[in-house]
Amino acid sequence: MPAWAWLLPLVLALLIYPVHSWRDAPLFPTPLNALRELPLQAPLKDGAVIMDAGCGLGDGLRALRLAYPSADFWGIDASWPLRWLCAVRCPWARIWFADIWKASWAECDMVYLFQRPETMERAALKASQELKRGAWMVSLEFEAQGLVPTAVGKASENRPIWLYQQPFQWVHQKNKSA
Repeated sequence: MPAWAWLLPLVLALLIYPVHSWRDAPLFPTPLNALRELPLQAPLKDGAVIMDAGCGLGDGLRALRLAYPSADFWGIDASWPLRWLCAVRCPWARIWFADIWKASWAECDMVYLFQRPETMERAALKASQELKRGAWMVSLEFEAQGLVPTAVGKASENRPIWLYQQPFQWVHQKNKSA
């Protein structure tokens, strides 16, 4: 086998999953039925804009569509191949090639994340600056440290869903009022 052949898997991995995305989250697929109960805690009107920030292959979008069938779905991902595959799998959604930290969240009624715990503080800051009053930030499994959740649901026995509604309440605000 030629020496360059050993680099082929690395090159393919970099094409599918750019290096700057590695610090945010690996490819975390959302289980299809994980978000079915979400409307009980985070009701949205028909036509609400729901964004999956870091949509990958579209598993989160598919789960969100089961929960909110009349919403308008957006997905963004920093990988061209994953963005393309997501668009194929979710033709009813608008999918963009974008960096979740640079894209605007201002038009969204809900932003869904399945990121790493280390990125949740950054997500909370972005959401607090960009989401409109009444909009939701929803995180599967990982809590946004520093924010007081509006509600905590369950995707399954050991998989919490953290819900935060604008205006957010920060932990230090809660402690000041106590």
